[in-house]
Amino acid sequence: MDGIIFDMDGTLWDASDEVAHSWNVVLKEKNINRVITGKDMRACMGMLMDDIIDKLLPKVDEAEREAVKLDIFNEEHEYLAANGGKLYPEIEDTLQYLSEKYELFIVSNCQDGYIQSFFKAHGLEKYFADFECAGSTGLNKNENILLLAHRNGLSKYAYVGDTYTDMKSAKDAGAQFVYASYGFGKVDESDCDYVIENLNELKEIF
Repeated sequence: MDGIIFDMDGTLWDASDEVAHSWNVVLKEKNINRVITGKDMRACMGMLMDDIIDKLLPKVDEAEREAVKLDIFNEEHEYLAANGGKLYPEIEDTLQYLSEKYELFIVSNCQDGYIQSFFKAHGLEKYFADFECAGSTGLNKNENILLLAHRNGLSKYAYVGDTYTDMKSAKDAGAQFVYASYGFGKVDESDCDYVIENLNELKEIF
């Protein structure tokens, strides 16, 4: 193995409640009559930002949408950088162990700035060699996996994620797929190379 690539939401942390809180701050400021819950946000994790807005804020006028999206970006990143999200158990111990043997990476469908907020809040950047996201490149997840792999000279690698999209993207990119079954999504285990019930089990696999 050259490296291990991680998804973010549902794999490394659950920031659904915190993201929902930041959205509600913006919606209140803009007098938009909508309250987002953690459950609402959890159901959207892994989707692209425009798709999340389409699903959660379908009544926002098209002319106002870009301004709302920009304000949500800014508030969300500031709030997460200051407050963080809920890390899954034993994350730092696991990352430290794995980083001594492999290069670690993150590829997510999030907007640019989200991964940086995760790093700033929890101080985990030191374990990762590189990261990429849809908000930065405009590419699909499998394309971003391939882009990051090429950029870092990876030839044999694994992707750790929790959704069907993660599994499909990993397979399309030629990566082994480790299904984080504790996360948000449901994946047929027969489609997975490995299945874990907590992050610490990665130590046994790798």
